Amino acid sequence: MTDSVGLSKVATIANAVYNSITANNTAVTGMTINGTTVLPTLTNGYRRNRIINGGMAVDQRNSGSAQTFTAGAALAYSVDRFYGYCTGANVTGQRVAGSGIDQYRYRFTGAASVTAIGFGQRIEAINSYDLNNGTATFSVDLANSLLTTVTWTAYYATTADTFGTLASPTRTQIATGTFTVTSTVTNYTASISIPSAATTGIEIVLTVGAQTSGTWTIGNVQLEAGSSSTPFERLPIGQTLMLCQRYFFKDATPGVTLYGAGSPAVMSFVVSLPTTMRVSPTTAVTTTPTLTNCTGYSTGANSPSSIAHSVTITGLAGQYSIASNGVYTASSEL
Repeated sequence: MTDSVGLSKVATIANAVYNSITANNTAVTGMTINGTTVLPTLTNGYRRNRIINGGMAVDQRNSGSAQTFTAGAALAYSVDRFYGYCTGANVTGQRVAGSGIDQYRYRFTGAASVTAIGFGQRIEAINSYDLNNGTATFSVDLANSLLTTVTWTAYYATTADTFGTLASPTRTQIATGTFTVTSTVTNYTASISIPSAATTGIEIVLTVGAQTSGTWTIGNVQLEAGSSSTPFERLPIGQTLMLCQRYFFKDATPGVTLYGAGSPAVMSFVVSLPTTMRVSPTTAVTTTPTLTNCTGYSTGANSPSSIAHSVTITGLAGQYSIASNGVYTASSEL
């Protein structure tokens, strides 16, 4: 038994680690050792799971705090890479503790007059292109304390990475189906035939109807190539965070003390992002920092890999500062 040349190391076997093994010139892509199935992390150069943060480990926006979704409003991003929406009445969503080997799940809490809740993720074309003209398997952990049906729907974008808005979507349905669920968290799977036209990005949406009370719990969301469901892919938290930060980044304002010309000069400096974002992001200051001898703190995208920070000096020439007690965000979500 020899290892395939150039493959990344993933599964530990007899003190050696392999992404795949070739035996008698036949590639082995998965194997069972002592009753445990060992699977490669990469498929055709990608992670097996095309969903990012399917285990809900990264929650930059809310850090586990509850979020209110406004009925009839545009979709709102929540735990990283996932968005939610509702109709009829407002609902709350929150990353919550899981159980067993699953550290986190996401949970919606229903309310009177709610008519629907949706939860989904849009997958960038570059991460899903190779699924076209093949079969993919969708799997997810679900539980609902009130309802017994969860609907899943898969779409592809009309043009590359452009899915439109909740009110005016620009996408084509690939397939849809339902899972019959209970109040006990259970894993469900569905096989999806991906058309050859689905080279522009894929969107997976889960929906329920009148969640007028109780809770809807979601976890271990996975979309992978092939007709078989495999165990949920678990990545190191640093890798998951990096994947999420391609689409959204949140940080404290840079605590800096600078020197410059006197009023009314505008001073700017650039801060590099930890990873290159999908496109030049839209930035926002969500908490204004304490400013000394300056005003009008603002941010703007300098490029997909850096953010410009600016202030207007209000004092005499000399020292001015921006405290680190503010918060800013950068978003290039789909």
